[in-house]
Amino acid sequence: MTSEHDEQVGLVNWFRTKFPGVLIFAIPNGEHRAISTAKRLKAEGVTPGIPDLFIPEWLLWIEMKKAKGGRVSREQTNMIGYLEGVGHTVVVGLGARDASERILIHVNKMLEDKKIRG
Repeated sequence: MTSEHDEQVGLVNWFRTKFPGVLIFAIPNGEHRAISTAKRLKAEGVTPGIPDLFIPEWLLWIEMKKAKGGRVSREQTNMIGYLEGVGHTVVVGLGARDASERILIHVNKMLEDKKIRG
Protein backbone atom coordinates (compact mmCIF):
# COMPACT_ATOMS: atom_id res chain seq x y z
CA MET A 1 0.00 0.00 0.00
CA THR A 2 1.29 3.47 -0.91
CA SER A 3 1.93 5.85 2.00
CA GLU A 4 0.51 9.36 2.27
CA HIS A 5 4.07 10.65 1.84
CA ASP A 6 4.49 8.78 -1.45
CA GLU A 7 1.09 10.00 -2.68
CA GLN A 8 2.03 13.60 -1.86
CA VAL A 9 5.43 13.32 -3.57
CA GLY A 10 3.70 11.95 -6.66
CA LEU A 11 1.17 14.77 -6.67
CA VAL A 12 3.79 17.49 -6.24
CA ASN A 13 5.90 16.02 -9.07
CA TRP A 14 2.81 15.87 -11.35
CA PHE A 15 1.79 19.42 -10.44
CA ARG A 16 5.22 20.94 -11.03
CA THR A 17 5.37 19.26 -14.45
CA LYS A 18 1.82 20.23 -15.44
CA PHE A 19 1.92 23.83 -14.07
CA PRO A 20 5.62 24.81 -14.05
CA GLY A 21 5.04 28.51 -13.38
CA VAL A 22 2.65 28.02 -10.46
CA LEU A 23 4.01 27.73 -6.92
CA ILE A 24 2.95 24.78 -4.78
CA PHE A 25 4.50 24.18 -1.40
CA ALA A 26 4.12 21.88 1.58
CA ILE A 27 3.27 22.75 5.14
CA PRO A 28 5.10 20.04 7.11
CA ASN A 29 2.62 19.91 9.97
CA GLY A 30 1.98 16.23 10.54
CA GLU A 31 5.23 14.60 11.56
CA HIS A 32 5.70 12.95 14.93
CA ARG A 33 8.09 15.07 16.96
CA ALA A 34 9.67 15.25 20.38
CA ILE A 35 7.46 17.17 22.82
CA SER A 36 10.10 19.91 23.13
CA THR A 37 10.13 20.38 19.35
CA ALA A 38 6.34 20.37 19.17
CA LYS A 39 6.13 23.07 21.86
CA ARG A 40 8.72 25.22 20.07
CA LEU A 41 6.92 24.88 16.72
CA LYS A 42 3.53 25.64 18.31
CA ALA A 43 5.01 28.83 19.78
CA GLU A 44 6.24 29.72 16.27
CA GLY A 45 2.72 29.38 14.87
CA VAL A 46 2.32 25.77 13.79
CA THR A 47 -1.43 25.13 13.88
CA PRO A 48 -3.19 21.75 13.90
CA GLY A 49 -5.39 20.97 10.92
CA ILE A 50 -3.60 23.07 8.30
CA PRO A 51 -3.76 21.23 4.94
CA ASP A 52 -0.62 19.64 3.54
CA LEU A 53 -0.13 21.76 0.41
CA PHE A 54 -0.91 25.31 -0.70
CA ILE A 55 -1.10 26.94 -4.14
CA PRO A 56 -1.16 30.68 -3.30
CA GLU A 57 -1.96 31.93 -6.81
CA TRP A 58 -5.20 29.95 -6.79
CA LEU A 59 -6.03 30.20 -3.05
CA LEU A 60 -6.13 26.40 -3.18
CA TRP A 61 -5.24 24.11 -0.29
CA ILE A 62 -4.80 20.36 -0.66
CA GLU A 63 -5.17 17.88 2.16
CA MET A 64 -3.54 14.62 1.13
CA LYS A 65 -4.74 11.26 2.35
CA LYS A 66 -3.83 7.70 1.45
CA ALA A 67 -5.95 6.37 -1.40
CA LYS A 68 -7.31 3.69 0.93
CA GLY A 69 -7.98 4.26 4.60
CA GLY A 70 -7.20 7.97 4.80
CA ARG A 71 -9.56 10.14 6.83
CA VAL A 72 -9.86 13.79 7.81
CA SER A 73 -9.42 14.62 11.51
CA ARG A 74 -11.71 16.92 13.50
CA GLU A 75 -8.99 19.63 13.48
CA GLN A 76 -8.69 19.31 9.70
CA THR A 77 -12.47 19.49 9.22
CA ASN A 78 -12.59 22.65 11.33
CA MET A 79 -9.67 24.22 9.44
CA ILE A 80 -11.24 23.36 6.07
CA GLY A 81 -14.42 25.13 7.19
CA TYR A 82 -12.44 28.19 8.26
CA LEU A 83 -10.41 28.38 5.04
CA GLU A 84 -13.50 28.00 2.86
CA GLY A 85 -15.24 30.62 4.99
CA VAL A 86 -12.57 33.19 4.12
CA GLY A 87 -12.81 32.48 0.40
CA HIS A 88 -10.20 29.80 -0.15
CA THR A 89 -10.81 26.40 -1.74
CA VAL A 90 -9.76 23.15 -0.10
CA VAL A 91 -9.66 19.75 -1.75
CA VAL A 92 -9.11 16.47 0.02
CA GLY A 93 -7.26 14.09 -2.25
CA LEU A 94 -7.54 10.37 -1.61
CA GLY A 95 -4.21 9.64 -3.23
CA ALA A 96 -2.31 11.49 -5.94
CA ARG A 97 -4.67 10.54 -8.76
CA ASP A 98 -7.77 11.76 -6.91
CA ALA A 99 -6.01 14.97 -5.83
CA SER A 100 -4.83 15.71 -9.38
CA GLU A 101 -8.36 15.20 -10.71
CA ARG A 102 -9.75 17.58 -8.07
CA ILE A 103 -7.09 20.17 -8.93
CA LEU A 104 -8.00 19.95 -12.63
CA ILE A 105 -11.69 20.45 -11.75
CA HIS A 106 -10.69 23.56 -9.78
CA VAL A 107 -8.55 24.86 -12.67
CA ASN A 108 -11.37 24.32 -15.17
CA LYS A 109 -13.79 26.20 -12.90
CA MET A 110 -11.33 29.11 -12.59
CA LEU A 111 -10.98 29.18 -16.40
CA GLU A 112 -14.77 29.24 -16.80
CA ASP A 113 -15.04 32.05 -14.23
CA LYS A 114 -12.18 33.91 -15.99
CA LYS A 115 -10.14 33.95 -12.77
CA ILE A 116 -7.09 32.64 -14.63
CA ARG A 117 -5.94 32.67 -18.23
CA GLY A 118 -5.61 29.39 -20.09
